Amino acid sequence: MPGRRWLREIERLDPIADHKRIVYIDGVHEFPWDIQRALELALFRTFAVPSIGGLLAGTGEFFKRPQKRYDDTDLLISLLLEEGYDTGRGARALERMNAIHGRFKISNDDYLYVLSTFVLEPIRWIDRYGWRRSVPAERLAMHEFWRNIGGRMGIRDIPASLEAMDAFNRQFEADNFQANDNSRRVGEATRDFLLTWFPRPLRGAVTRGIYAALDPDVADAFDFPRATSLERAVLQGALRLRARVHRWLPGRGAPRLRTEPGPRPSYKDGWRLDLLGPPSFVAAQARDSQTEGEQEPS
Repeated sequence: MPGRRWLREIERLDPIADHKRIVYIDGVHEFPWDIQRALELALFRTFAVPSIGGLLAGTGEFFKRPQKRYDDTDLLISLLLEEGYDTGRGARALERMNAIHGRFKISNDDYLYVLSTFVLEPIRWIDRYGWRRSVPAERLAMHEFWRNIGGRMGIRDIPASLEAMDAFNRQFEADNFQANDNSRRVGEATRDFLLTWFPRPLRGAVTRGIYAALDPDVADAFDFPRATSLERAVLQGALRLRARVHRWLPGRGAPRLRTEPGPRPSYKDGWRLDLLGPPSFVAAQARDSQTEGEQEPS
């Protein structure tokens, strides 16, 4: 199998002590496309929880500025994956993410569930559709990476093992996924935003593809029509064909970074960390920063 350079490095590393390096390798060399898709799906799943769907519907950001919300979330998570969580831009991204979330009353279980999806959905996706399956070191590193981030977010009772986190995740979904109006509205807004990435003639097929990517319990919470067995088979076949082709391509040399300077759809003149977040939050942070500057002794 071509391109085993990065896998050889991963297998030499300690999954606990070197978890940030392993997550970086997977995120920018081994599985950049897969992890991005998996995290998009992870966020979609969280919308099916009524308390989370209600909070997100209440902010209005999904309806007013879906592209900015996508860009901001993508950049904040990518900064963590690419630069870690305890120094430099990664640490500042985590601080900003905590400040954004700190404006809302969010239960520990909701925080913990979202964290569990960030651990588990990339592993599940890679094992289903990646060009190779994950190895134990990658699974342990992913859990350790997000466990450390969760601790820095003040999340309590984080499961100490991947198996315990998987059990929590499945039980939480069984207890909380249910059809509700807020989740439906957020789900529809997200679906409609994703469709804007495609030419109009393709949007009907893409819509069915989105439904096929969702588990039935998630589709039910959004009141989406369940995909047919044929639609699921077509989507899964296409993803597995992509994996087989990718398996024989040369390994990625240059990292695929999502945080490089430059324009993005929401930031035509380039993005900056101090611009990430809802406009009301960004404005408040700018006012606080200006006030602090004015109060500094000369």
